[in-house]
Amino acid sequence: MGQKINPLGFRLGTTQSHYSLWFAQPKKYSENLQEDAKIRDYIKNYIQKKMKIYSVVEGITRIEIQKQIDVIKIKIYTASQKLFNEKRPQEIEELQRNLQKEFYCVNRQFNLAIIRIAKPYRNSTILADFIADQLKNRVSFRKAMKKAIELTEQANTKGIRVQIAGRIDGKEIARVEWIREGRVPLQTIQAKIDYCSYPVRTISGILGIKIWIFIDGE
Repeated sequence: MGQKINPLGFRLGTTQSHYSLWFAQPKKYSENLQEDAKIRDYIKNYIQKKMKIYSVVEGITRIEIQKQIDVIKIKIYTASQKLFNEKRPQEIEELQRNLQKEFYCVNRQFNLAIIRIAKPYRNSTILADFIADQLKNRVSFRKAMKKAIELTEQANTKGIRVQIAGRIDGKEIARVEWIREGRVPLQTIQAKIDYCSYPVRTISGILGIKIWIFIDGE
């Protein structure tokens, strides 16, 4: 019987770290976990509505939350230029104030920081969003996967594997198609693997995209 684990969870403590960094008593653990999910959803909705940024390529790829006694530090990772123009600092400050009101943090202050991703196509989430856009526009799945691999190779990665599952090209029988270029050592804990699982809704139904990118290490 096969046993599988998320590649990111498999490497926690070596090449990967948690997206939420805090300590809580067992009774308050679920409460803190739900609060993190609400904070992430609130930030994503704010950026979509207020800043009119809808895609992962233009918007945020990851949100890290670090909770301390008197401050909640939030790091927003993005590959977009739109979050860095002259008008954005005011909107970020507004987002910070809204978070303060929304989550009733009287004794804690929110501290937001935006971190730009220098090489976006080394990020699996951005690459998956690119493939999803291609599939929505009814581009051939093989062409979309090959183009994604070309973009990743230009970003100086060591290997990539792309997998698409579901009713590909509108076929009645669901199947799995995948392609790999370079090395992707999935069983090596020291290997730095960036992984994501990304659903995309198409005319034929929902397809699942999985991407493994071997960045560095071993």
